[in-house]
Amino acid sequence: MEIGSKEHKELFCCSFIESHLEYEPERLPWPNLDSVALESLRAIPFWQEALNTEQEAGVMVNAFAATISDPLLQEAIALQGREEERHGKLIQYLINHYDIEISQPLEPVVPTNIKTAFLDFGFGECLDSFLAFGLFGLARRHATYIPQELFQIFDVVLNEEARHIMFFVNWVTYQQIQEGNKSKWLRGTNAFWHYQRALQDKIQAFTGSNDKKQESFTATGSSNFMDNLTPEVLLSTCLEENSQRMNVFDKRLVQPQLIPNLAKITLRTLKFLSRR
Repeated sequence: MEIGSKEHKELFCCSFIESHLEYEPERLPWPNLDSVALESLRAIPFWQEALNTEQEAGVMVNAFAATISDPLLQEAIALQGREEERHGKLIQYLINHYDIEISQPLEPVVPTNIKTAFLDFGFGECLDSFLAFGLFGLARRHATYIPQELFQIFDVVLNEEARHIMFFVNWVTYQQIQEGNKSKWLRGTNAFWHYQRALQDKIQAFTGSNDKKQESFTATGSSNFMDNLTPEVLLSTCLEENSQRMNVFDKRLVQPQLIPNLAKITLRTLKFLSRR
């Protein structure tokens, strides 16, 4: 199968559509939490940002789907929009169910340049998911006070995120080839530029250097799961969890590679420096 061909489009679209799961957030088996688990869950600092992000994503992806003329691509992107909306509903239900205090969510606004917004979101989601896979793995191993039922619910969500980034990297590769950009080097340069923008956003969110002055995520978020978390442990866990999530997909499809490869280089560098 040739990447960028009609067969490639049919494979990544149909794989995405056929792997969709039907469920309603309010009907999931939400567990009862003891005081320790409840306090720890409420202390995690990213529920506000997660809710805003998912609600904005649902509105934006649905708006972008409406601009697509290809019926198969339109169906797949519209399905992603519904899943993003459902993620927002799931986060909102969790916040209400466990009485987590947040500010009033922002009203989602459709971006002016919808295609650019979809591209930025897709590359940002690749970065977010890579980090989320690792943090989820750490939480599952170390936060023994949280019931497995809650991990099982979010395991489904992260599997959907893995599907989203797999669909996105194949869609963007297909789209670029269809537009005449068959150079892997140029496509890689374009991806690096988008990832750089996404990374700048993450640095702001992690350090609290943006206008919201958020607390440092690494200091207040990951510490809920594991004491003395080091960059080496985080990166190695991200790589391990990412590999497990990606291994379930058809090997003929394009997989996100830039972020895992940069993480491997960074991990090797950190290990070298620690030996020095």
